[in-house]
Amino acid sequence: MTIGIDKIGFATSQYVLKMKDLAAARGEDPEKFSKGLMLDALSIAPITDDIITLAASAAEEILTDEDKELIDMVIVATESSVDQSKAAAVYIHQLLGIQPFARSIEMKEACYSATAALNYAKLHVEKHPQSRVLVLASDIAKYGINTPGESTQGAGSVAMLIKKDPNILILHDETLAQTRDIMDFWRPNYSTTPYVNGIYSTKQYLDLLKTTWTEYQKRFETSLADFAAFCFHLPFPKLALKGFNKIMDKTLSSPVQEKLRANFEASILYSQQIGNIYTGSLFLGLLSLLENSRHLSAGDNIALFSYGSGAVAEIFTGTLAEGFKEQLLSNRLESLAQRSPLSVAEYEKMFFEEAALDESGSASFDHYKTGPFALKKITEHQRIYGEAND
Repeated sequence: MTIGIDKIGFATSQYVLKMKDLAAARGEDPEKFSKGLMLDALSIAPITDDIITLAASAAEEILTDEDKELIDMVIVATESSVDQSKAAAVYIHQLLGIQPFARSIEMKEACYSATAALNYAKLHVEKHPQSRVLVLASDIAKYGINTPGESTQGAGSVAMLIKKDPNILILHDETLAQTRDIMDFWRPNYSTTPYVNGIYSTKQYLDLLKTTWTEYQKRFETSLADFAAFCFHLPFPKLALKGFNKIMDKTLSSPVQEKLRANFEASILYSQQIGNIYTGSLFLGLLSLLENSRHLSAGDNIALFSYGSGAVAEIFTGTLAEGFKEQLLSNRLESLAQRSPLSVAEYEKMFFEEAALDESGSASFDHYKTGPFALKKITEHQRIYGEAND
């Protein structure tokens, strides 16, 4: 029995900040962002668009009524949780109208946890072959104004339906994870923004990639020559490019190296327009690869490097299924171009807006554009979600 990703959906906010505008406002050379980070724009989410609305919107893009009847597990991977107790998956389960006899949970380990969710989903389907599991990687990357991390913000959610006989990517059993107790990026409960040791984090990302990939090749008797593409966690595309260069096997023929590089470039196109979406960044890269590459065929193997600060890393692989292209969109970049542009002043007001709770713990919000779902209000500390047009 083969198990893997049957469908992939994506949602981001309806607002965008151009990096050239941010550079001008911060007195920076635009090339610091366009070349130093390889970023063109960031998705900015208003207060009415959070990990729940984004995840529900991403899932709504791909799920059929049959899927909603057969899904018996919903897993949300996030580091932008809206509640320390209630899982975001419970809200999303209700918004999507998934049948009631389903398990709904939330998972956390920085940007890595969506990979753990995939592992859990795969094991579940192995035991229950008729099941379908909805895995949602949903985050809003938020830093302080005029901080080093400000240029690597973003917002978005990737939805993946996991089942037997998948139509997109057949997941292999061969995986390898590595854990290190380090402090490269963390956010204590009392802080609304993370603490980051950027240079150290970059070094750890690259070293975990190198050492995990070296061990993976040894354990499973494989090499880069066995893969058509290598996808990376994408906190910003330039870091992934450094990772790509680090694992490149210079003994491969020029045509093979060129194909790998072309596929890498296809994998970063969406992130260049959206920014960092934490748990979803790797899978946004996978989606970008699949929807934009001209060098992939059914039967090709793809390697993926997942990284979550703190730190946990994992390399896993899969094979493209027959007909995978039929499950994908061809106009997603055009859709991203339809987002409403923000001035830097508008971005600062929108992105850092917080709920103004009254004495009863209630709040209402200004109207903002969202996808199909929105946070409508807060009533006595309860978040109330619904369809955006209600």
